[in-house]
Amino acid sequence: MSDAEIPEAVTWPTNGSLTLEWVDHLMTAFEWCSGNLPPTDFPSLMPVAVFDSLVLTASKILHKEANCVRIDPSPLDSTVVVVGDVHGQLHDVIFLLRDSGFPSQNRFYVFNGDYVDRGAWGLETFLLLLAWKVFMPDRVFLLRGNHESKYCTSVYGFEKEVMTKYGDKGKHVYRKCLGCFEGLPLASIIAERVYTAHGGLFRSVAVNLPKRSKGKKNRRISFNPEMKSLSLGSLEELSKARRSVLDPPWEGLNLIPGDVLWSDPSMSPGLSPNKERGIGLLWGPDCTEDFLKKLHLKLIIRSHEGPDAREKRPGLAGMKEGYTIDHVVESGKLITLFSAPDYPQFQATEERYQNKGAYIVLEPPDFDNPVFHTFEAITPRPKVNPYYDYEDVIDSDEELDFSRNDVHSADEGQSVPVFHI
Repeated sequence: MSDAEIPEAVTWPTNGSLTLEWVDHLMTAFEWCSGNLPPTDFPSLMPVAVFDSLVLTASKILHKEANCVRIDPSPLDSTVVVVGDVHGQLHDVIFLLRDSGFPSQNRFYVFNGDYVDRGAWGLETFLLLLAWKVFMPDRVFLLRGNHESKYCTSVYGFEKEVMTKYGDKGKHVYRKCLGCFEGLPLASIIAERVYTAHGGLFRSVAVNLPKRSKGKKNRRISFNPEMKSLSLGSLEELSKARRSVLDPPWEGLNLIPGDVLWSDPSMSPGLSPNKERGIGLLWGPDCTEDFLKKLHLKLIIRSHEGPDAREKRPGLAGMKEGYTIDHVVESGKLITLFSAPDYPQFQATEERYQNKGAYIVLEPPDFDNPVFHTFEAITPRPKVNPYYDYEDVIDSDEELDFSRNDVHSADEGQSVPVFHI
């Protein structure tokens, strides 16, 4: 590539207002950088000061949004594009955006989390999507995934990626990203017809407080989730959950964020603890029906499971096409959507999964009849070294020896347990 084609370093607009040209330049610069600069040169293209301005601006927008954002797709000719896990696969994300059409006044986007980890360009992917959010805050919605956490990013590469790319400023950049993760909403409801979340459904955590005894100022609340019978939670409970945690708690009162980000569907009826992952729930078709019927919805779109995870899930379809229809019930459907083709980027298996990625387009007037678009991975990917030991972490359900990692929950002050990712 000639010197004339080298993109200029990104600068923050003097008025702080982003334009389509600015976002497009950022996308082009990241794409070029991925194949032409060593990771350590990344700050020459994206200076720390510009990073700070982008993340601060985006964080202010995100933190003001509700736990469950309600999206009203108007004008009448609007469409909504729903995107699943992308896991730092920058080139596939750029293809998806170009293939489906950039966000615009009549094209909404809902991203269902897991922007980072596993792939080599999690930082670029996350920053690009933040730029779209800042440019079109009421058209682009970024939900949180389970990998937008301190625990996952310390194990699956994002922390090391940031430290490699920003060197002595890496801790600062990583800390700012974690703070931004805490502001990401948990779920969305589109056109009063479609519920989207990274993992899926969640339990009720309502606690009945005992009456205060005369002469006693304090009341003790006894709460043991294992002793309490499980039931589906309400949108009111979801709205009151505290999402600003680096790692969603697996015990205590604030269980809803962990459920929304980590839960999985099952073909067995009922609601039960997700013992395979160590956090969240398993829910059956009866729960899908109950949730849809009570909320007058037609569709649940969740993500969270790639081809490696589905390989170990008897009774559920694989992720070869980038999506599966897991439950078909009287009131509607449950869909799992995965948007990272040929995932994971670094594979230690004898044969690659070679899955397709997919995105969903929801069209007027009802927005509840999903149109699936599948796509192949962009190849060849630029050569790059992984940021985690992918040979020791073969698939998404591999049990980790967490005793090697000094990661704690900022919310509870506890050591984080061994989750099955």
